[in-house]
Amino acid sequence: MTVAFFSGKARRAGVALGAVSAGLLVLAACDKPTPLATVTVGDNSVNTEATCYNDGKAISESDIQPCLNKKADKTIDVAMDDKIRFGVDPEIAEHGWTLFINGQQAEQEPYKKTYRTIPGSAFFTSQTGETTKDTQVSIVETDGKKLTGIWHFEFKKTS
Repeated sequence: MTVAFFSGKARRAGVALGAVSAGLLVLAACDKPTPLATVTVGDNSVNTEATCYNDGKAISESDIQPCLNKKADKTIDVAMDDKIRFGVDPEIAEHGWTLFINGQQAEQEPYKKTYRTIPGSAFFTSQTGETTKDTQVSIVETDGKKLTGIWHFEFKKTS
């Protein structure tokens, strides 16, 4: 004859406690996701986590240019007369953010709000004045001196 060491209620409680403990262990092993940046054109919207992010600390000087040169994972179609809406997590806005176009800084001062709108035509003219078919736009978290995060989007020009 076997004797049950634990009642059904105690066994269920033990299993539940074990499941919760295992879940917490798995979560503790995960990396914290980076803040999101979003681009919206009309009804289409794409968002992405940072390509380079150092948890709010400065990205090392040697990593900045290679990170700015990385190709965007997210693409969105943009017409010259579209309004492009940029949105960032409040954490990014708190530090300030600016736009880079094809790896080059497009603005001098960091923007401190979570949302802004810019016309599509601003992104498809090269430095030589020629129009381009696609442009890599990067949202860069910065306090004006150091870069702390970089998010990439590719804009494809539509007619």
